[in-house]
Amino acid sequence: MMPALSSHPDHLPATVSSVEAAVIGLTDHWLRVRWRVDNSSDVVLPPFAGKKRADGLWQETCFELFLRSPGDAGYVELNLSPSEQWAAYDFVGYRSGMAERDMPRAPDCTVRAGGNMLIFDASIPLAGLPPLPWELGISAVIIEDDGTKSLWALRHGGGPADFHAAACFAAKLEAPAGA
Repeated sequence: MMPALSSHPDHLPATVSSVEAAVIGLTDHWLRVRWRVDNSSDVVLPPFAGKKRADGLWQETCFELFLRSPGDAGYVELNLSPSEQWAAYDFVGYRSGMAERDMPRAPDCTVRAGGNMLIFDASIPLAGLPPLPWELGISAVIIEDDGTKSLWALRHGGGPADFHAAACFAAKLEAPAGA
């Protein structure tokens, strides 16, 4: 079972009924994450653009990860698009000191949509991420045909939607046993 994300009360969906997300694999080389969107027939997917780095992906349907080492103010943001474009950023503190994060290769992203369900899988090279363990935020920006933009996260902080907020780092991920 995948943990359910919740939509921010100021950014509710029109027809999407749920978004779930989970880490589905962690090896010496890859972090694999899956999002599932239900009642997704009205979700607008950005067109294929190829595996390349791009800014502003959150302005369209996009899936995001935020991770940091416990007790660290700095964190990493990953934006992963169904277009196969991606972005990776380092922050030294809350929304400060943003810089592009070097990655050894592009993440592998796959979207499957059919019926009334959408699955988005991302495989991210572990060599491009800080050492485990992590506090992890998993989120999604979902755009629907009527222009509705819903914002989903494991947990939201109080006030306006903000995936960078400390409250959003709601999951923990430890290094695999024997690593």
